[in-house]
Amino acid sequence: MITATEPNYSFAAALAEFESRLDGGRPWLRELRQAALARFLERGFPTTRDEDWRFTNVSVLQRTPFRPAGVCDSPAQRATLLALPWDVGGEQLILVNGRYAPDLSTLSAENGVRCGSLASALATGDGELEDHLAQYADYMDCSFVALNTAFIADGAYVRIPRRHVAERPLHIVHISVPGEAPSMVHPRTLVLVDDEAQASIVESYISLGEGTSFTNAVTELVVGERAQLRHYKLAREALGTYHIGTVQIHQKRDSEVLSHCITLGGGLVRHNINSVLAGAGGHCRLLGLYLVGGDQHVDNHLRVEHVAPHCDSREVFKGILEGRARAVFTGRIVVHRGAQQTDAKQTNKNLMLSGEAQVDSKPQLEIHADDVKCTHGATIGQIDRDALFYLRSRGLSEAAARSLLVYAFASESLAQVEIESLRRRLQRELADRLPQGEFLEALS
Repeated sequence: MITATEPNYSFAAALAEFESRLDGGRPWLRELRQAALARFLERGFPTTRDEDWRFTNVSVLQRTPFRPAGVCDSPAQRATLLALPWDVGGEQLILVNGRYAPDLSTLSAENGVRCGSLASALATGDGELEDHLAQYADYMDCSFVALNTAFIADGAYVRIPRRHVAERPLHIVHISVPGEAPSMVHPRTLVLVDDEAQASIVESYISLGEGTSFTNAVTELVVGERAQLRHYKLAREALGTYHIGTVQIHQKRDSEVLSHCITLGGGLVRHNINSVLAGAGGHCRLLGLYLVGGDQHVDNHLRVEHVAPHCDSREVFKGILEGRARAVFTGRIVVHRGAQQTDAKQTNKNLMLSGEAQVDSKPQLEIHADDVKCTHGATIGQIDRDALFYLRSRGLSEAAARSLLVYAFASESLAQVEIESLRRRLQRELADRLPQGEFLEALS
């Protein structure tokens, strides 16, 4: 018998209501949901007494009576969704409140690529789902992964077949449509990139409306031998949104992964980004950019595990803070025994535009091998006064000079976005947030 506090027990009631609306389901999936819920009720929400959550207080989630978001069937809302610009030059897979929206999506079968609804794949009894779903993001270790796993029903499922090179990026758009009462959605994404395949995937999280909502997302990326994956996550939800997201990467021998996390919205945002280099010769780059202001709070929590030898990893996260915003960065590199010839570097840089903004940065190394190269560092500073003086001496106003320096600081990160249409869109959005934006956009 599981006992739980009253706030946590409301999630058990929500799951019972949620499952009552489902049409049966695979026995293994029902067992998985129940086991994950039991683990969540056992652990509860993390508190600031937990070291990994010391700087991010999520007690508001426990106090708020969230219920699963309903189906978005309002004609006006659907018309608004149809009019939104999604295109980044590739296929589009749209999910609304966690459910696949075929009328909004533009997908085409390409050389054996599987891309579509997770619910449909589960309904067809695809055996590979049982082998992979929830096998990488560990619900025993993280309460939020457990909660997401308990509510698995639909989501995005992508499989890139062996040696296939995807010519166009896939854009997975997760849309939450808050109702009058606080709502929650648990987006789930599973991406399998088979041996020697190559793909680029963009995940966008946005919200339609200003209501209170909770997005609890889990993405599992499994990259085969000598495969390459470019993954971009864009968090741009409304300020009334609490976003807790987990990206779990599993790499095999000689694989290459770039994962770039960009935070432009949300009230309280936490990204758990974990990579396991399980095969020798793997390459991993975890990049990030966050631009926050007002009372926004963003927490990037990274963990890279070097399990196999001859792997390298790079972590570079940059932040721009104004107003009373707060940012947290925790980067942990773990080099396991036997992971010799590891080359790992970790960097966190923050630009403070306000005296009221706050940053807590904690890079860490945990090394159990003796033939490695590992470094880490963090910087927190303001705009360089000498650079500002130089630009003003060339005729720029103070506002234009400051904006140019901020834009240059962020552009170093955006330059790593390899999808040109996406990079230009992000550059325009950054320029629009700064004074003299039209001047900055002309420079890019």
